[in-house]
Amino acid sequence: RKIIFEKQWFYLDNAIGHIYGTTFEVTSGGNLQPKQEVEETTTETKEAGTDNRNIVDDGKSQKLTHDDIKALKDKGIKGQEIVQQLIENSTTFRDKTEFAQDKYIKKKKKKYEAVITIVKPSTRILSTMYYAREPGKINHLRYDTLAQMLTLGNIRAGNKMIVMETCAGLVLGAVMERMGGYGSIIQMYPGGGPVRAATSCFGFPKLFFDNLHEFPLSKVDSLLSGTFSTESLPSEPEDNTLMEEESNGLTDEKQTSLQEAEEEPTTEAAMEINQTEEQETMDINAEDVEFKENKEKENKENVREKQRKQWERRKKLIEAAALLREKNADGLIVASKFHPTPLLLSLLEFVAPSRPFVVYCQYKEPLLECYTKLREKGGVINLKLSETWLRNYQVLPDRSHPKLTMSGGGGYLLSGITVVLDKGKSDSSNSEALKVEEPSSKRCKVQDLHC
Repeated sequence: RKIIFEKQWFYLDNAIGHIYGTTFEVTSGGNLQPKQEVEETTTETKEAGTDNRNIVDDGKSQKLTHDDIKALKDKGIKGQEIVQQLIENSTTFRDKTEFAQDKYIKKKKKKYEAVITIVKPSTRILSTMYYAREPGKINHLRYDTLAQMLTLGNIRAGNKMIVMETCAGLVLGAVMERMGGYGSIIQMYPGGGPVRAATSCFGFPKLFFDNLHEFPLSKVDSLLSGTFSTESLPSEPEDNTLMEEESNGLTDEKQTSLQEAEEEPTTEAAMEINQTEEQETMDINAEDVEFKENKEKENKENVREKQRKQWERRKKLIEAAALLREKNADGLIVASKFHPTPLLLSLLEFVAPSRPFVVYCQYKEPLLECYTKLREKGGVINLKLSETWLRNYQVLPDRSHPKLTMSGGGGYLLSGITVVLDKGKSDSSNSEALKVEEPSSKRCKVQDLHC
């Protein structure tokens, strides 16, 4: 299929079979050709100005017009030669500073040199791309924050992880990449089904998806209360209604044909016409029967296919429920657009003791509420609410400075470790301690005063 990327379109057919990191040139017709490794003839800028104050951007500095550049492209002249001609025909190029000249050449090369390098997808590349292009889809999750989540969550091969995310599958893909196909992942999802748009971009083999399970958030409460069943899955009554409509349509056609046959004249001339019409109605009825049989077969096949898919879905749901019932997950990752408190409190029930959990939120206030609720409930230690700010720097010779466009913050992380909470003992010991300690301190103070 045609790939459109940054005003450039091409076909990836010729890329199949080449290794990652190969650089291609886009030729006429959108075909890719591996670029020959030739030493680039860098334009030696002998003349360079001292500053750019006297340069006026009035659009008249370039002698080549848009039609001239188009004519050069039509002749098949390569992008490098077009850039060279643009430099030669620019009246202000020699007056620019050395840095401004480099910037100009880089800008024109990007525009006219159709060169593409295909790299292997990774968490770093995909998270950078999503954050730069569509940050809203991943809840403005920055790549350094995602790296901290993977570290704090102790993601490694052989783990049994619970992932609840609404980041287009980016966090799920990052966890799958870190685990390397070993262990099991249960993805909790809201709505009708899990979203894995970013996960499919990683290009994982089928083995990685064998141990990936999904479970709906709507069934979590019933699973915890012990009333979970797969019978409440939505049935698909569309097939029956379609069958009824089609059968009604066919019977209507038959009735009209029978009525036409009854209302025919009985003269000799009409008898001949009657015979021919009877033959035609017989043919029509035969066609109707065949059409009906074919439709019934198709409907039966569709019904079987849907029943099979529904059965597979139920089977997967039962498997995921069985894994969750064990309540021995090795970690929990939450990065969603929903309020984290009810999610975390319910999902922590499935995590084994002495295991880490990480919650990401774009804002601080929901995590503060979550922090206080966890402190009240107990069963967790080492609770930390952290926030990092990544400052990007441009590091080039003689021109290092902070980048002008950078994010103000990278969201907030709440992390901690689960522990066994013995409610009976802890409650009684706390109450006894309060009864004993408070009065004793008061007595001491009273005695001191009397003395």
